[in-house]
Amino acid sequence: MKSRQTDMLQGSLYSGIIQYTIPIILSSVLQLLFNAADLVVVGQFCGSISVGAVSATSAITNLIINLFVGLSVGAGVCVAHGLGGRKDEEVHRTVHTAIPVALISGVFLTAVGMTFAKPLLQMMSTPAEVLPLSSLYMTIYFAGITFTILYNFASSILRAAGDTKGPLIYLTIAGVVNVILNLVFVIGFDMNVAGVALATIIAQAISAVLVVRALMRRTDACRLQLKKVKLYKRQLMKMVEIGIPAGVQGSLFSVSNVIIQSAVNSFGSATIVAGNGAAGNIEGFVYTALNAFSQTAVNYVGQNAGAMQFDRIKKIFRACLVCVSVVGLTLGPLVYLAGPYLLRFYISDSPEAIAYGVLRMGFICLPYFVCGLMDVTTGALRGLGSSFIPMVVTILGVCVLRVAWVYTIFQIPQYHTPQCLYLSYIVSWALTFAVQFVLLGAVLKKKEHQARLFVAG
Repeated sequence: MKSRQTDMLQGSLYSGIIQYTIPIILSSVLQLLFNAADLVVVGQFCGSISVGAVSATSAITNLIINLFVGLSVGAGVCVAHGLGGRKDEEVHRTVHTAIPVALISGVFLTAVGMTFAKPLLQMMSTPAEVLPLSSLYMTIYFAGITFTILYNFASSILRAAGDTKGPLIYLTIAGVVNVILNLVFVIGFDMNVAGVALATIIAQAISAVLVVRALMRRTDACRLQLKKVKLYKRQLMKMVEIGIPAGVQGSLFSVSNVIIQSAVNSFGSATIVAGNGAAGNIEGFVYTALNAFSQTAVNYVGQNAGAMQFDRIKKIFRACLVCVSVVGLTLGPLVYLAGPYLLRFYISDSPEAIAYGVLRMGFICLPYFVCGLMDVTTGALRGLGSSFIPMVVTILGVCVLRVAWVYTIFQIPQYHTPQCLYLSYIVSWALTFAVQFVLLGAVLKKKEHQARLFVAG
């Protein structure tokens, strides 16, 4: 187990950050492949209506689950602080609190998702021709959402401990199973979107079992012992303090995406919905590469904050900004140029839908590095234990701005176009990053002052 861990408290930063982040990128890509495999299989064997049905669920699904995924971020930060400060008992209690929280969250989400799938999709103005299939896919997906939440919590703990390769291995196994089952259920049993949803559930169950098993086999403070699982109040409160703002931010971020999706739906065209959804799925691969550096910033900064190594934290932040910029400025344009060819994997029967997808990718992929800068800054703030500030800034800079954009500028007849809609993304990223950058400097200065007083006292 030790051989897979990264020492975040010492050693070379750039090589360490890159080696730590690459497995996160690959793991995130595999998670996206679950949904991508769904879209590709139904696109090739069921048509663009089925593609639109699956893609129409993504925004509302993310809205519902992000609050609880935020709690997994809180668990990871608590573990990182404990490990950096060499507080083994705190780490032990955090791990054994996180698992029951994950299970409770998963059961709650299953009830909510299965009960309100169709009404929520109707509220988003989902086109009538895709609504029945969208509702079916979403209902089945939420039946197994507990596995997704459990995986997120357990893998967050492993990453906070420096192990990013383990989750990659487990997702690789699950990803292969997912692709095979997609083909079996859709081609062999003609199950359409129900087949790909069921395949996703089974694959997520496999990844959850494997990552929990990895925690149980550890020999350090992160080892999970099922008989010791319980809710420790202090660790739960700290997890909630950090995780709830992160979750609220993610959920409200998804609110803006839901409104954007509703605005796309308002054009009343299944081809626009399909093109937008397929492009969004492709863009997700770029986003995961960028967001991986945010996860790296959370854990690197978290451990070093626990060890009170603030000069190293500044170097970590600068290194993450450089890395995410290089990746964004390289990968974004490459994916955009390959867009027409990539979209054909998703859409086989509508050149018009492909054209709409390419249009969207031009507005999102090319400036995507700015989103990466924003996310890294958010990650550094969370690693310092400051989760409320980035929540407020993101709500105002991303959510409120995009909502206001849709209900003001976008409503002007000459600006009621997909181009105007997609322009809101880059504007919101840039403004939010600028404000967060300034606030990070202030928070870091405050933490340094508190640390000096602690040492002096």
